[in-house]
Amino acid sequence: MLQKRRSVQAPSAVVMVRPHHFHPNTETAGDNKFQKHPTDVSANEIAKRAFDEVTQAVAKLETYGVRVHLFDDEGTETPDSVFPNNWFSTHPGGHIAIYPMYAPSRRKERRADVIEELKRCYRVQEVVDYSGLEPDHIFLEGTGAMVLDHVERVAYAVKSNRLDPIALERFCTHFGYEPMVFEAQDESGADVYHTNVLMCIATDFVLISTDMIVNPVRRAEIIERFEQSGRTVINLSADQIASFAGNAIELSGTDGRLLALSQTAIDALSVDQKRIISKSAKLLPLNVPTIEMAGGSVRCMIAGIHLTPRLNNESVKLPPS
Repeated sequence: MLQKRRSVQAPSAVVMVRPHHFHPNTETAGDNKFQKHPTDVSANEIAKRAFDEVTQAVAKLETYGVRVHLFDDEGTETPDSVFPNNWFSTHPGGHIAIYPMYAPSRRKERRADVIEELKRCYRVQEVVDYSGLEPDHIFLEGTGAMVLDHVERVAYAVKSNRLDPIALERFCTHFGYEPMVFEAQDESGADVYHTNVLMCIATDFVLISTDMIVNPVRRAEIIERFEQSGRTVINLSADQIASFAGNAIELSGTDGRLLALSQTAIDALSVDQKRIISKSAKLLPLNVPTIEMAGGSVRCMIAGIHLTPRLNNESVKLPPS
């Protein structure tokens, strides 16, 4: 039976960005092996399909009771704007973090209007901006580079170009997480570029490819941490990771918890894996094959809001950024 109780791991509101000029970003293709660059579809058609996929995904999430703050990106220099979880995150107690981005084109995705909307609708006490680390080539691409266990207060992080240990340490010290850094590679020996394509932490289970964790001692430690937290570890194959089965996010809807993931991902899961997930959360597939060409899927598209909503009659006094 699905659990209807709220979970700190599963936000009930999210931010999403609908792109008008989407295309796979050649600037980030060097270390993102999930990217595909089609040659048989026009740029205009790719952009239109991505726009429609976000529109339909938002409508489906809202049907199940997830509050979606949708922003349109009409710029032509931000091809990855559909992935807002990389440049900011929100945290209980009224905290927002803004992150330093590896690719120069991705730094242009940061938007003041998104932060102001969060301040208007939620209680925000502080905005911590790490983007000033970029000139020193210190990067931390948000909840792409980290997968946060909000219950156990652990930040799981794969070593990559997108994550610098200095920035991770600063984030963890300020926000109260324990850093858990490890190396992960695909079958060809290529480093995994973002942690959130490798694992999804939900309230009662974890989707993860443990075989891709390089160090066996670290692998055993991570599995033990998840099992000690009372979660079921659902091990994913390399093929399932390539189908974005690890790039999912647990959300809270009207009737309980949801696991939002792509149609590509759910098609890759086994019957038994789906059964285990369905004990805790309703599987909610979103069809985003065009967006997946850019090397990210549903988790990358959703920035969860872990903030307290303002009351309807509550006066808004915006704190300084």
